[in-house]
Amino acid sequence: MLAKHMMKTGLLLGLFAIVGTAIVAVTFDGTAEKIADNEREFLLRSLHGLIPERLHDNDIYADMLRVTDPALLGTRDPVPVYRARKDGAPVALALTPVAPDGYSGDIKLLVAIAADGTLLGVRVVSHKETPGLGDTIEIARSPWITAFDGRSLANPGEAGWHVKKDGGIFDQFTGATISPRAVVKAVRKSLQYFAAHQDALFAAPTTEAQPHG
Repeated sequence: MLAKHMMKTGLLLGLFAIVGTAIVAVTFDGTAEKIADNEREFLLRSLHGLIPERLHDNDIYADMLRVTDPALLGTRDPVPVYRARKDGAPVALALTPVAPDGYSGDIKLLVAIAADGTLLGVRVVSHKETPGLGDTIEIARSPWITAFDGRSLANPGEAGWHVKKDGGIFDQFTGATISPRAVVKAVRKSLQYFAAHQDALFAAPTTEAQPHG
């Protein structure tokens, strides 16, 4: 009887485990898909906000290629690059690098750069930074991210591309230096990547992978 009871208990526990795992898997899949959809919608809005339609006449979302450069783009995964053109001539592009050294993990960015190497703007696409502290990198939380507008590698120069605590020109947040430091570093590296590959980025055909580095 005891053995039979133990067998029934084991079977019930196994069944509960299977059902529980299935529920978690379904919930995760649904949540992951929703998160991906939200990120895509935000990306589209940000693309149009950073590179206004008056500046280009092509579909910048469709005129895309993927590149890889872990050292400058912060990830080993292919990074999308969206290109803007006017009458076929290069106008700007938007990189989607990662700042891998955020306080709570990866900070995904959208960095729009004009053909002359000037930043049109930067936005945070996703992050896991601490609410009320690190999340101030979001445009919805503060205007901090707009400090990159109009900047370039030469403006403010190598010494200036740091937060003020490290001798640069960019503000950090009270009690949260890691998040802004990570973003500043990633934006600077994006500009370096653009400077090194500008011609190739605009000349390359639309593909699913165009490695550099």
